[in-house]
Amino acid sequence: MERVAVSLTALTDFPMVQPGDDLAALLVAGLEKDGIAPRDQDVLVLAQKIVSKAEGRYVRLCDVTPTPRAVRLAAETGKDARMTELILRESNKVVKHRPGVLVVEHRLGFVMANAGIDQSNIDHPDGDERALLLPVDPDATCVRLKAELDVAFDANIAVIINDSFGRPWRNGVTGVALGAAGLPALLDVVGTPDLFGRRMRVTQIAVGDELAAAASLIMGQTDAGKPVIHIRGVKWSAPTRPAADLLRPRQQDMFR
Repeated sequence: MERVAVSLTALTDFPMVQPGDDLAALLVAGLEKDGIAPRDQDVLVLAQKIVSKAEGRYVRLCDVTPTPRAVRLAAETGKDARMTELILRESNKVVKHRPGVLVVEHRLGFVMANAGIDQSNIDHPDGDERALLLPVDPDATCVRLKAELDVAFDANIAVIINDSFGRPWRNGVTGVALGAAGLPALLDVVGTPDLFGRRMRVTQIAVGDELAAAASLIMGQTDAGKPVIHIRGVKWSAPTRPAADLLRPRQQDMFR
């Protein structure tokens, strides 16, 4: 019987990322410092925040003027009107809201709380409150980083951008792939036989999300300071698919 082993390793002492930093160069340096030489089908999972920081996705709240709609929604949810305005700007639609909760359809199609906008684990220099938005195009960022890493290590490497999501039918948050390149983020196994030869009829596997969730166990959700996880041992033969393929079309979403 073939032995299957998967390893997950956090890069140590990864630097605090600043706007304009060359993230690919930081990743290469971090892997080399830790003695990790990526191989074909190794996966690098990156915390969303370091990507957003490198892209300069900061907004100063003092520069935000809430619209009347944002003011009304802030009063209904108990949120800061400036944060509410940013959430609306980054969203296509408000899906649900109640005191303390604002769930939206993000401009990229994600259904998520607060459009993924966060104020934790970021600098607020001199008391100047800031918020951090999601990356502009996570799949495209993964494609670019993968291309640079492939050249640096002469290997076919996969890249995932990971963020924490809540789910409508479960408590707690888990890692989810915002972006992916170099692997089948969504794996369709319809027609594949099970152990008893019965053909699968509807099953699709969210490979990108499963890898993101696994990496989250090491990344942590608060002050762990481990934003890059190297994964080895996962194998696939299916064509690559972006994380955008994980998004369920609105007409098929029973929760919208």
